[in-house]
Amino acid sequence: MRVAAGLIGFLAMLLPLAAMAQPLPWPEGARGPASPAPGPLRVIGSENAGGCIAGAQRLPDQGTGFETIHRDRSRFWGAPETIAGIERLGETVHAAGLGRIVIDDISDARGGPMPGGHVSHQIGLDADIGLSPFTAPLGPQAQATVVLPSMVTPDGAAVSAAFGPTQIRLLHWATELPGLDRILVNPAIKRALCARLPAKARGWLHRLRPWWGHEAHMHVHFRCPAGQAMCVDQPPIPPGDGCDATLAWWASHPHPPPPRPGAHPHGAVLPAACRAVMDAP
Repeated sequence: MRVAAGLIGFLAMLLPLAAMAQPLPWPEGARGPASPAPGPLRVIGSENAGGCIAGAQRLPDQGTGFETIHRDRSRFWGAPETIAGIERLGETVHAAGLGRIVIDDISDARGGPMPGGHVSHQIGLDADIGLSPFTAPLGPQAQATVVLPSMVTPDGAAVSAAFGPTQIRLLHWATELPGLDRILVNPAIKRALCARLPAKARGWLHRLRPWWGHEAHMHVHFRCPAGQAMCVDQPPIPPGDGCDATLAWWASHPHPPPPRPGAHPHGAVLPAACRAVMDAP
């Protein structure tokens, strides 16, 4: 009986892997249905390799301390934990009297690739959040056309005069959100924080990871929610605050490498289990 029970448990562990084994091709530039797949939450795949989400929730266009922008092209669907985290950050910003943050892409209603190469916004666990809070609500024209100010000098070597205490507080608050995995920021922002903060106050920088772009916004990534066996987390962040030789590497690599030969620029291959999500009524 113990052998049989162990075999059943082993097979149960293999089922999610088998469901993800055969990739689902996805046409370049295609988007999934505009409504979420029904049923309980299912997060399938990973941030980098592609995936989908069922049971997604939509972030309201505006709430306490936040509002969405570029609504004609951006998508604001995510896992409940992602939506709750954004709302919590907005409430913190509002309580501090800093106005409201602006939210750009999260994910499509059922995840998957989005036009423009947003590979990492496929499973409802990622959100782009502007680094410049606004003191008053944006009107319809402004929210559609707003260009967020860059926090980095044109040569990418340092932060601009726009980067100050407000941005530092916002980043710090974001690192404390429940379920947060990491935050991508421009390497110049990470370098500036390492230089400005004393070593004993840099513990929260552990979750800030340098990445190309991200001059005007931070990319917030949450861990896989509990019970999501088909969701694949990223490898753990190395220990330490990241203010070391690994950060110096970015200064000599200001531009991202070219795509690998044969790699699709938009990550247009989904796990096979996403077929049921995309085809659901």
